[in-house]
Amino acid sequence: MKRIVLSRVIAFAFTLFAVQTSFAQVQIGIRGGANWGFASKPDFLGSLTPSLHPSAGPTGAIFLDIPVSDRVSFRPEVAYVQKGFVVKEGLDLNFGGFTLPLGARIAYQSQTIEIPLLAKINLSDGAVQPYLIAGPAVSYALDGRVRTRATALITTQPIDVDVNYGNMLNRWDVGAVGGLGLSMDAGVGKFFIEGRYTHGFTRQVQVPVVNINTRNRGVAVSLGYSFPIGGY
Repeated sequence: MKRIVLSRVIAFAFTLFAVQTSFAQVQIGIRGGANWGFASKPDFLGSLTPSLHPSAGPTGAIFLDIPVSDRVSFRPEVAYVQKGFVVKEGLDLNFGGFTLPLGARIAYQSQTIEIPLLAKINLSDGAVQPYLIAGPAVSYALDGRVRTRATALITTQPIDVDVNYGNMLNRWDVGAVGGLGLSMDAGVGKFFIEGRYTHGFTRQVQVPVVNINTRNRGVAVSLGYSFPIGGY
C-alpha cells in the first residue's frame, strides 16, 4: 500500500514538473542602463535647505526568470545601482553691465549592490509581450563619495570626498520595486526594454533625537537579453 501511495506521489510530482516546464524554460538574463537616483527631503526643513535633484548613473544586473505559471514567473536579480542625489546652488554677480554667474554642483553618489526579488506578470502572449514587475529589494552601499564642481566663467575639475558610512549614514536599504517592460522574441531568447521605480523605506541619515526622513528613490531604464538555460 505504501509503495502504491509513494509511486502515485512520485508520478504526481513528475506530472507537476512537466506541466511547469511546459509553460516556459527557466531563463537567465542580463540588463544594463541608467538610473536617476534622488532622495526624499525632510518636511520640517522646508525652504531652509536647497532642493534635491536627480543624479544620473549606471545600473546593470544578472537575473533568473523562473516560471510559476503560463503568465507569472519569479525573477530574482543581483544588480549594481549608482544611487544618490544632486544639490545645485548659484547666484549672479552684477558688475555694471556685466553679470558673472557663480554656482556649485554637489553630487552624492553611492555604489550599491541590490537584490530585488520580483514577480513578473506577462500581460499577453505572442512575439511581443508587455509585462509588469513588482517586489521587495534589499541593497547595500559598498562605498560612496561627494563630488563637488564649482562654476564661474569655467567649470572646475571635480573634487571627490569619500563618504564615511557607519555613523550617521546607513549602508543598508530595504525598498520596493515596480515597473513595466516590453519583451520581443529574438532567436532562442528575448530582447526587452524596461522601466522601473524604486522606493526606499529605510532612513539613510541616522541622527540621535531628530528623525531625518531622507530615503532613497530611483527611476531606471534598461535594455537586456534573456535566453533559456541549456539554449532551448
